[in-house]
Amino acid sequence: MSLVAQCGVPQEAAEQAAQPQSPEAQNMEAVGRLVSGVAHDFNNLLTGIVLCSDLLLAGLDKDSRLRRYAQEIRSAAAQGASLVQQLSAVARPGTTELTLLSLNDVIAGLRNLLARLIGENIQLSTDLAQDLERVKMNSAQARQIVLNLALNARDAMPDGGQLRLMTRNSDDAPGADQKARPICVEFEVRDTGIGIDAQTRTRIFEPFFTTKTPGKGTGLGLATVLSIVRQHHGTVEIESEPGKGTNVKVRLPSQECQASRKGTHV
Repeated sequence: MSLVAQCGVPQEAAEQAAQPQSPEAQNMEAVGRLVSGVAHDFNNLLTGIVLCSDLLLAGLDKDSRLRRYAQEIRSAAAQGASLVQQLSAVARPGTTELTLLSLNDVIAGLRNLLARLIGENIQLSTDLAQDLERVKMNSAQARQIVLNLALNARDAMPDGGQLRLMTRNSDDAPGADQKARPICVEFEVRDTGIGIDAQTRTRIFEPFFTTKTPGKGTGLGLATVLSIVRQHHGTVEIESEPGKGTNVKVRLPSQECQASRKGTHV
């Protein structure tokens, strides 16, 4: 079974924007104001923790037992900063600095971290297209997409399994003119986990919705992915059934496609 979250920007978007906000949108706006109010001070605290951790790490021998604890402190502070970023991205998406990048490079840069995060009982493999087109987006947001989807897959395999990350070029560009069919970039995450039932699939993109036990998840992972992909006029497709694992496919317009769209609106 498949669920596709279409994230393009149709012509009626302006008309929809003029309509009264839904209760959900009003709630997210309230969350956005709350996050904005505390994010600055909270990040200052986390920055101090990270800097002190770096000083500790610089003064400890590589073989020191204390070094691992200092690294854990730094990692926890970094995760806290990431959580604030996710809340901001979901509640109040805004403009970010965009660069041309390859998702292959993003995945390669995160591979060692992912291997540690997913654990030894999950086999991580990659299948990356050598000629992958580049996309124009914020590098931190690209990393969030990869990390959130990979960690979501990890949580679906408590007894171990296989996690596969794939990239490819496709002419099935989201929202594109089917006659021109410019290239889009696909990023796919496959797991052999417990799968998702039909009722859950209808809610998985809702902010703060989670099937995990308290303290095990925030319900922001997929909502963050969808928010970022929406900003880049892409789509997210999920195929899953209970007991048969889950495939998540993100499609993003390539540099070529984005340039074509920009020219179309001039």
